[in-house]
Amino acid sequence: MAEPAWIDDLTTSFGAPAAWIIVSLVAYLPGYVVALMAMSLILDRQPPLRVLDPTSPLTIIVAARNEQGGIAETIRCLARTDYAGPVRVILADNGSTDDTARFAQIAATEVGINLTIVREERAGKSNALNTALTHVTTEYVITVDADTLLHRDALRRLISRLESAPPNTVAVAGTVLVRNSRTNLLTRMQEWDYYLGIAGVKRMQGLFQSTLVAQGAFSVYLTERVRDIGGWPDAIGEDIVMTWKLLEQGDRVIFEPTAVAFTDAPGALKHFMRQRARWARGMLEGIRAVPPWRQTRKLAGLIAGINLLIPLLDIGYALIWLPGLVLFVFFGDPTIVSLWALTVIPATLIIYGGLRHYQRTRVFGPLGLFVRKNLRGYLLFLLVYQVFCSIASLVGYAQFLGGTARRWK
Repeated sequence: MAEPAWIDDLTTSFGAPAAWIIVSLVAYLPGYVVALMAMSLILDRQPPLRVLDPTSPLTIIVAARNEQGGIAETIRCLARTDYAGPVRVILADNGSTDDTARFAQIAATEVGINLTIVREERAGKSNALNTALTHVTTEYVITVDADTLLHRDALRRLISRLESAPPNTVAVAGTVLVRNSRTNLLTRMQEWDYYLGIAGVKRMQGLFQSTLVAQGAFSVYLTERVRDIGGWPDAIGEDIVMTWKLLEQGDRVIFEPTAVAFTDAPGALKHFMRQRARWARGMLEGIRAVPPWRQTRKLAGLIAGINLLIPLLDIGYALIWLPGLVLFVFFGDPTIVSLWALTVIPATLIIYGGLRHYQRTRVFGPLGLFVRKNLRGYLLFLLVYQVFCSIASLVGYAQFLGGTARRWK
């Protein structure tokens, strides 16, 4: 078999301990994650919605800082949804120095939105969200980022899933996709990441009713459960830590693929790298605040425990697999990366193919959306995108371990 020969070669070159570390990081761990993803997606079957036209009162919090350029469009988009129940919108103005609040009020008046403006001078999104939370009187609270536009069906489908879910479901994450994918090649690659990668991971986690991030960009929560855990924590990934705290109580957090919103992805590489570094750092903050072994539900602990492997996967990819691939492809040296390790690639392609079919037929089809042609972005997403993500993640891990100052932008 190729595997023992590969390990023998590595042992000769690096010694037995290093050989097994390399094999684990570039083959066993990626293989385990790919297999778990494949199994989960095969088993995933969204239960039918029991509540099709909910009318429960909602409060939507839009946290914003210096968003005068896009806040009006976000407010107008909220007014265009087909949700039948009463909707109140709170703008959590986090110390804006521009006309964000005024532009939001003008737009709300134009479209008849019930808008309350709450100003919070303390820096940090969590402070703005928690101040707004004190003004929420409805059973459900939804967070929407200031640069995020909701699909017409988004609110109805999100609340339908919540009201059709098991009794101890306390949050539902919606689907967030890229709306500015035509900006450049970087946003074209991110379009596929959101469309396939992130959505696929959320489907896997949702199967176990343990979606690990009810993202602040578009999710619904039970208001009282958020208050019970003290609201959004002071963390760079406040939505990650809050979701894990909800799961820690034994509650369920699920995912609704057809509740779709569109957001702006970073168009500059430095902004993208900073964003992914923040996400990586936020994940470690979540692990520190709520370790997987503290999860009440075993399935939630299992899914959360996968995050312990993510830094190892990034280390293996950026520092071992990628240099090994260069040696194998350009110099014919299979010492680090062999044909056996490369079997992860076709397996991943098969998974992405299945995800593309699901998204096209089960998500975009019912919503009347169409997948735009983006072949170059797809190829680059497959070939080079992970390089940037893993390197940025390593930076985020280093920032966490070094305790450097947080940067939200």
